Amino acid sequence: MDQTAEGKHSMKPRPKLSKTVLTRIAKRLRHSEPVIHFGFQLEKAEWGRAVFRMPVLDRHKQVDRVVHGGVLATLADTAGGFAAFLAAPAGARVVTIEMKINFLEKIEHGEIKADARVLRQGRSVSVVDCEVTDQDRRLVGKALMTFAIIPRKQKDKFRDQN
Repeated sequence: MDQTAEGKHSMKPRPKLSKTVLTRIAKRLRHSEPVIHFGFQLEKAEWGRAVFRMPVLDRHKQVDRVVHGGVLATLADTAGGFAAFLAAPAGARVVTIEMKINFLEKIEHGEIKADARVLRQGRSVSVVDCEVTDQDRRLVGKALMTFAIIPRKQKDKFRDQN
């Protein structure tokens, strides 16, 4: 990993996403119930990185009228899963096997953004960091997730060809 001016680690530059990958992303978004239900919107997608945003709506709030932690965790998990998916081999499935999140500030209104980046990509797991910020760019949540990378099975390859 390279060291950037801000002192954060960054991964080596990767090629732009192909039209095939962009088509796969669009399909996944159309069929993701949490994305649809909560109103998550994909803002950025590149190798090993995904940025999602969502407007704060009443359905996102708990009884004290602040965004429920479960909604923030779902947003972070969605962004993290997409980042891992974008770094995984073509045809592989990605599933969350572990997630830790810290809730740092309450959110009552505005827009929330989850910026997820792959920290370490292996053959069978992907480790992803996600920063959740509010419309004032305050860090309101921080998540660290591990995703299993499940390769496409041989029989699935034959089914897809027919």
